[in-house]
Amino acid sequence: MRITILGTGTVATTLAGGLIAAGHDVVFGSRTPDEPRELPAPVRDRIAAIDGADLVVSALAASASLETLSEPALAEALAGHVLLDLGNAYRPPFELVYPNSSLGEKLQAALPRTRVVKALNTLGLAATVNPEALPAPTTQFLSGDDAAAKALVSGLLVDLGWPVEQQIDLGGIIGARGQEHYFLLFVALMPVLATPYMNIAVVRSAG
Repeated sequence: MRITILGTGTVATTLAGGLIAAGHDVVFGSRTPDEPRELPAPVRDRIAAIDGADLVVSALAASASLETLSEPALAEALAGHVLLDLGNAYRPPFELVYPNSSLGEKLQAALPRTRVVKALNTLGLAATVNPEALPAPTTQFLSGDDAAAKALVSGLLVDLGWPVEQQIDLGGIIGARGQEHYFLLFVALMPVLATPYMNIAVVRSAG
């Protein structure tokens, strides 16, 4: 699959490494594509990078990604594409930017011709592409209004090491609200556990 990652920071490069290892063709989209940098995949102008992509991933700074992706040229380029949003939009010191909504919902409203899926935002970065680094199976969530878009992202999660039985589909993009609000619990757990490398496991009743 041809995957475009918008952004070139730590989140983008970590995800790219996992996707390339899983056999996907990755391209970075940047507003400064000619800037010297060492990356595991080619870098192109954001509009050019989006063209022809099977999936676009937003690895931009989450607190500013709504404004960035809503820019007319980018919004037009994203029309018809599946956009995987993995951001937690917060302001220091860990206050949600959208306390009564979610970044996922805001993106879908701002980009009505783009199919937004929320996933990979509820755990430490390294585990997103290496879930087996955690000592037990954990849960990955996804939400979105388009079933085919979620199926595409679900398959990608499988490629990254998240089998279907460890995935929970929360339904429409409104489910992103629960995913993003979990960030507050994640932040509370970090100093207690002395690590960001964690995730939760949802255990169903046998009855």
